Amino acid sequence: MAVWGERLAGVRGVLLDISGVLFDSCEGGGVPIPGSVEAVARLKQSQLKVRFCTNESQKSRGKLVGLLQRLGFDISEGEVTSPAPAACQILKERGLRPHLLVHDDILSEFDKIDTSNPNCVLIADAGDAFSYKNMNKAFQVLMELENPVLISLGKGRYYKETLGLMLDVGAYMKALEYACGVEAEVVGKPSPEFFKNALQVLGVEAHQSLLNFL
Repeated sequence: MAVWGERLAGVRGVLLDISGVLFDSCEGGGVPIPGSVEAVARLKQSQLKVRFCTNESQKSRGKLVGLLQRLGFDISEGEVTSPAPAACQILKERGLRPHLLVHDDILSEFDKIDTSNPNCVLIADAGDAFSYKNMNKAFQVLMELENPVLISLGKGRYYKETLGLMLDVGAYMKALEYACGVEAEVVGKPSPEFFKNALQVLGVEAHQSLLNFL
């Protein structure tokens, strides 16, 4: 206990994962992991700063927060760092026009992004949209580019739902990398920039923080 006390002495902020840490997804929306609602409440009552980080890319940030609130979590949209808004910033800064292979529920995140005449491909956890037709279209767009750019929102291999394990975006990212001979740029976990951004928002240094991630 004394060792843990020493380790926690300089901690000012906590970064929490969402899927698999706070709740498990299911067809009805989600099921809180036992004790997670209470744990978040206790953290918020402490002097620690808390931020939630997720690679969730089947729901917009607003829909995800709405689900968490319905499950009993004290959380607001402004407390969540997710990959889609970060990717939009990158697209704007670099003048990239993406061919999108994403879930329908996050298309609204890209409403202000020019997608005409694509000069890159952006993929996320598209769920059932990861068909042969859609994957082949993404492949064709990349192969037609002189300098192909592939952006992936996360690179997880799989994740857990109440129905079982599900393939994640990383499996499809690797398929496009192999077919096109490119290396994807990952936006989201485990990219260091993703965590740096979250810490900057919290206003704490890496050595002053704790991370709880799957």
